[in-house]
Amino acid sequence: MSEVTLTINNQKVKAEAGTTILEAARRVEIDIPTLCYHEKLAPRGACRLCTVEISKGQRSRLVTACVYPVEDGLKVETESKRVIKIRKMLLELMLASCPGVKSIQDYATRYGITKTRFDVEPSFCILCGLCVHYCSEVKGKNAIGFVGRGIERRVVFFPDIAAEECPKCGECFSLCPTGVLPSNYALARLPQFTYNNIRL
Repeated sequence: MSEVTLTINNQKVKAEAGTTILEAARRVEIDIPTLCYHEKLAPRGACRLCTVEISKGQRSRLVTACVYPVEDGLKVETESKRVIKIRKMLLELMLASCPGVKSIQDYATRYGITKTRFDVEPSFCILCGLCVHYCSEVKGKNAIGFVGRGIERRVVFFPDIAAEECPKCGECFSLCPTGVLPSNYALARLPQFTYNNIRL
């Protein structure tokens, strides 16, 4: 595979064509925050915390680093003023939606956010889809999924399907960046299912 050279935070970086900006940055230990990335899953840019500013020539724009491929001559800024502004807004929204979640609190502290301006009903889910996509893409099962659209979208377990499909691996717990499961969690019907020695 061909190799390209790009610049990330004024550092020249070589990466294989097809590599994403996030992957290229991680290989040279440049940190880009994310709550929805997993190396075994196709990236979707759901949380958008990995937003970076890219430029080539005179044009610059914001993209999600986990899905945008590297290009020869591309310049990437991971902490520009525009990037920080959008990350702060995203973190404020997450704090309002998921109060008390340590991973979000840690990122908020990193960017100097102590409170949120937004008044939204807590959902305790950032809709990253890690649990859904891991179940379907890695395990080949469909015990959990999305329902609804727009502001009504949410993650649910499907009771009738889960009883047959759930692999009882506990990955839906360990992957969740907020550590909260849907309220209609139906796997309690599976008598042998435990996670971290907790009977569900």
